[in-house]
Amino acid sequence: MAQAYSPGLTVSDSIVLIKDRILPLKGKVLVKKGDKVKAEDIVAETLLPGKVVPFNLANKLSIPPELVGEYVKIKEGDTLQKGQLLAQTKGFFGLFKNSVKSPLDGEVENISKITGQLLLREPRIPVNIKAFIDGVVVDVVEEEGVVIENKSAYIQGIFGIGGETTGNLKVLVSSPEEIVDENKIDESCKDELIVTGSMASYALIKKAIKVGAKAIITGGIDDKDLKKLLGYNIGVAITGHENIGLTIVVTEGFGKIKIAKKTLELLKRFDGHKASLHGITQIRAGVMRPEIIIPIEFKEEELEVPEAKMASLEIGTTIRVIRQPNFGQIGKVTALPEELTPVESETMARILEAELENGEKVMIPRANVEVIEE
Repeated sequence: MAQAYSPGLTVSDSIVLIKDRILPLKGKVLVKKGDKVKAEDIVAETLLPGKVVPFNLANKLSIPPELVGEYVKIKEGDTLQKGQLLAQTKGFFGLFKNSVKSPLDGEVENISKITGQLLLREPRIPVNIKAFIDGVVVDVVEEEGVVIENKSAYIQGIFGIGGETTGNLKVLVSSPEEIVDENKIDESCKDELIVTGSMASYALIKKAIKVGAKAIITGGIDDKDLKKLLGYNIGVAITGHENIGLTIVVTEGFGKIKIAKKTLELLKRFDGHKASLHGITQIRAGVMRPEIIIPIEFKEEELEVPEAKMASLEIGTTIRVIRQPNFGQIGKVTALPEELTPVESETMARILEAELENGEKVMIPRANVEVIEE
């Protein structure tokens, strides 16, 4: 019998996870293979080049460009301090000297004796790469970064905004369909990763930012609230670089959608535990999804990564409906008919039969579901 494959999201209470932590430019790796690291530990660092600033030295000295070489007091590669002497003319009988000083801290990139221009570079920008997850360094890429492994409870989201953060989970709901009122967000949520049920309203998000929560995990979000929050519509580019004061991970989709029962049960099980998460999302080539990573105790010999498999549709597979009707509903596959079946759009498609969590039995085009990998 042929197997059907479908896009899928992983929700697991125990998974071996591998994370590459790589610098944008070559730099220095601060840990070695075999080291145990915490999410907050800096594992590699580098310096990004600063902005280049053109500086017309000949014009400042009021001399022809070709004479710049006679009066310049610095050389290419020198480190500069703001106010440092760059060049000085001889003047007449030692008087009326014309001096030019550096307008910035930085370094000398280039001195042109043809144009009389200097290229000054602003100070280098330090970049630190943190481990992001508690785990073990299993490989070191010389001057570039490291590979970290751990064992975690793991949840992939549908959509997110905001970058990487770490904190303790704080579950504010008892059931998947519950909605948290913004008045429930108080100082106890400071630095926490809060779980807010089937919807995170604009008012709740603003309150969470105000009290200093690090992240919100929610079943759904209103796209109008998202636009109001960001000031623009989210396009097809990668998210995760937004700076709104916290990270948001949406587990189900847009609108009021209850969190999948398995997802909420997992979050409640680890309520109060340390977790790492990010909101990075890309839905085109090279798909990237938000992740919630909850490290669990492990022995190093347990870090054996199973061979990656494509998400498959089989009898008993847990699925989420990703189109109307029944959008956002969770169910289990009960049958996979081979024959093509006419659907609402009057086209012929392969379908599946499923039983939803509410007990309803439905027939759905296979293209309208995604697998929840367990």
